[in-house]
Amino acid sequence: MHIDKDSHGTILTAWAIAAAIILAACLLPLPVWLKWIIGILMALFAFFAVFFFRLPDRKGPGSDTTITSVADGEVVIVDKAYESEYLKRECIRVCIYMDFMNVHANFWPVSGVISYCQYHPGRHKLAFLPKSSDLNEHATSVIVTPDGHEVLFKQIAGTFARRVVSYSEPGLKVEAGAQCGVIKLGSRIDMFLPLDARVQVGEGQIVRAVETVIAQL
Repeated sequence: MHIDKDSHGTILTAWAIAAAIILAACLLPLPVWLKWIIGILMALFAFFAVFFFRLPDRKGPGSDTTITSVADGEVVIVDKAYESEYLKRECIRVCIYMDFMNVHANFWPVSGVISYCQYHPGRHKLAFLPKSSDLNEHATSVIVTPDGHEVLFKQIAGTFARRVVSYSEPGLKVEAGAQCGVIKLGSRIDMFLPLDARVQVGEGQIVRAVETVIAQL
């Protein structure tokens, strides 16, 4: 397991805040027991900052026909929905909600070539709300497989997430299971799949990035 390369600055900031609070507690005329409590809490906070941005080593079944999960989390929506940003057609939509304890690194769901990508600044509403898909800060990516299937997914920031990192570039060749970015703090992934995709997950199911098969093309 490694640490996400785009999160080193965030981790150092967390450590600096923890160190400053511990130093202030030591200098202030506080009871010794309170200083110990503050020190332990700040140490846990610093540890959690590293734990949160962990990047696990995983291998999965993803290919140019097997779609795997972009993120760890819980499947909260599986339905048919009209994708209005790029595909302009009805698709199968699979939404995955990520909580604080999930790995927040994201991974390409299928092998192919990036045909479209766009970052959208926006609000930071609760990620599980339906309108967060369009109103919240998010990054959209579309992968075209060798057979011509288009798979679109959105990395959506939540109430506490303040940054979405996407590695998408037009024309970039991507391999299923490789890291595609990270969302910092609680967030959500929306995947839009072709209508003839054979979905293999259901609402309420816990999924793991790279390892869980979402659908077969």
